[in-house]
Amino acid sequence: MDFRDRSIVHFNVADFSVAVERIIDPSLATKAVIIGHTGASRSVVYDMSDEAYRDGVYKGMPLRQAIRLCRKATLLSPRFSVYQKAMLSLLKQVYSYTPLIEHGSEDGHIYLDITGTHRLFGPPIDVGWRIQKDVRRNLQLRPIWTLATSKMVAKVASRVVKPVGEYIVSAGEEAEFLAPLPLSLLPGLATSEQIVCEEFNLTQIGQLAALTHEQLRIPFGKRANLLHDMAHGIDTSRVIASRNQKKNISFDHLFINDTNDKKEVHSAVALLTAQAGKYLRESKLTARRIGINLVYSDGGKTTRQATRKQPADSDFILTELAMLALSRCWTRRTRLRSCTLICDLFQPASRQLTLFSLQTSLEKKNQSIQLAMDAIRKKHGLAAVATGLQYPGTKRAA
Repeated sequence: MDFRDRSIVHFNVADFSVAVERIIDPSLATKAVIIGHTGASRSVVYDMSDEAYRDGVYKGMPLRQAIRLCRKATLLSPRFSVYQKAMLSLLKQVYSYTPLIEHGSEDGHIYLDITGTHRLFGPPIDVGWRIQKDVRRNLQLRPIWTLATSKMVAKVASRVVKPVGEYIVSAGEEAEFLAPLPLSLLPGLATSEQIVCEEFNLTQIGQLAALTHEQLRIPFGKRANLLHDMAHGIDTSRVIASRNQKKNISFDHLFINDTNDKKEVHSAVALLTAQAGKYLRESKLTARRIGINLVYSDGGKTTRQATRKQPADSDFILTELAMLALSRCWTRRTRLRSCTLICDLFQPASRQLTLFSLQTSLEKKNQSIQLAMDAIRKKHGLAAVATGLQYPGTKRAA
């Protein structure tokens, strides 16, 4: 199949975290909002509203600088479990249309490949309108949606109409659509490559498209062919279903102040493990390996892993793996700035019951506790119940 015969829909809830916070608190609807860890000395902007963006605030900017630029902004601490729950609700609105769905974790971006589904759901344009209407009615979110023959063109179209709107780029119109747009809208164009383009007085995508492969090869080398295709709207990359797109998952923790307190670090790792376990169980996955990455206050980094033969999704087992990886990783006395937990080597969770139980009494007890904790968390949130290790000052059992 020619890639131009495809129908790719891109949904994007602009400033997703802010949009979720505004649903929870409608009084924020017309206010500038900045989301970041307000208690951390080196905190950066996690997300911001369009009002704050117009004042010069962007993601990753130091929070102190963002506050100076947008003094009227309402500051909020990020609530990742809430954003993840909202993302799952958003995905439920599109699952019935196609199995080819690619999405981020909690960013409000979703790609759907609905090629060949017109006999079931009608023309692709109707599908886009229908999903947008369902999302607005059921979730009170207002997603941008665009339709094109590739993910890249659909994403550029989303950037053109942001923060609200829709755009359809028909087959064969990709290069014409891209030509007048600024190069900054082209996804995948590195900052260093944008600088080179500026040096050659190239500001629009069409100007880049006008150059031959040979001309592009002089400044861009091996990237010349890719940039030529991008400028002409050629993108053959597939929409990768979510069950296949993740080779690992990771969760980060930034310490409010640099620390080498053992109890505080153990607590942070235990909390990250609880997030990983929740994700695995909801995704019906198990994992065999846990990795811990530590970043020290002097910029040094260390990563170590721990693996088990049998995959697991239990917080109790995953925590033991995480603590083993931490003990292998944490070998310096220098204070820690942040830690990241990486979970991989996935396997589908087995639903087949064994003829003979291989669980010990302790494993059975922990499984019952895990089921009870999940039920409470589903109703009241991840922070509603926790193990003792997740609180600083609690001694870890031998």
